[in-house]
Amino acid sequence: MERWLLTYADLITLLMVFFVVMYAISTVNAQKMQAVASSLSQVLAGKAPEILDFTGPTIIEGQSGAEQADLRQQAELEAARLQLVEYLKLLETMDPGISENVVIMQQERGLVISLKDTLLFPKGSAVLTPRARQVISGVGKALAQLSNYMRVEGHTDNLPIHTAQFPSNWELSVIRATNVAQQLINEGSIKPEKLSATGYGEYRPLVANSNEVNRAINRRVDIVILKSKYNYFEPSPDEQSPR
Repeated sequence: MERWLLTYADLITLLMVFFVVMYAISTVNAQKMQAVASSLSQVLAGKAPEILDFTGPTIIEGQSGAEQADLRQQAELEAARLQLVEYLKLLETMDPGISENVVIMQQERGLVISLKDTLLFPKGSAVLTPRARQVISGVGKALAQLSNYMRVEGHTDNLPIHTAQFPSNWELSVIRATNVAQQLINEGSIKPEKLSATGYGEYRPLVANSNEVNRAINRRVDIVILKSKYNYFEPSPDEQSPR
């Protein structure tokens, strides 16, 4: 036999082993990995390998499934956004200018409903106005069917506050967020276990606090409907460690 034929045969064997391994690792399954190892041992020993069965879902199929779930969730959030837009249009007919105080936007983390403080509270106060209660109740009803966790975030401008009730902007932003969350629960039919409230004070501005127009933009409460991939940061009661 020609020497080059031996080299050629070895090369073909190595190529076969390489492609068997590459095909096998496309699915994460311990039983199949064991079958691959057994087959490789037979090949290296000069025996005919077994025919391997690689049926079942692959990593690529798994990614496709995750993408489909993400698309379904995007569709649910978009439906909620459209419902909110229609609700604001209805309010606008009864209270012109109200929609200027509400901004709805899609972000990477989910759907955000941003409410200006002029709609929600008197200056320097955390008590919701009757107008605010109506708007928040309608927003809650539009979101009540969603299974997503929701976070209510309070924000202020950088003008200092120092009163008996609010020693700093931290306290003001937290109480404002908490009061909006309570309204979502009591009148908006949102389940309390789906909600959390937090205050950022003056430290998460949308724009520089360089003038009164910008400061008004920064004074807000955001209702964030989180995508399910952020559930880790909002654990359910069953996932909490017992006290």
